Amino acid sequence: MMHNLWGWGADGGFFMLAFWIVVIVGIIFLVKWIVEQSRSIAPSSSRDSALDILTKRYAKGEIDREEFEQKKRDILE
Repeated sequence: MMHNLWGWGADGGFFMLAFWIVVIVGIIFLVKWIVEQSRSIAPSSSRDSALDILTKRYAKGEIDREEFEQKKRDILE
């Protein structure tokens, strides 16, 4: 029976262990990357300011000009 320096034997046990360590570390980095990507893609509504939301509502016709101007003054005060 042949033994190498690390005592893993000639059947490649060391390389099998190293392979699985690389796979597990790769999976960990992949999950970490996916989580970071999902955090950077936040819904636009959560990043919009109150004035942006008001402007969009006015552009969609949800509110009239008078209500838009009143709410705009309220926001800017």
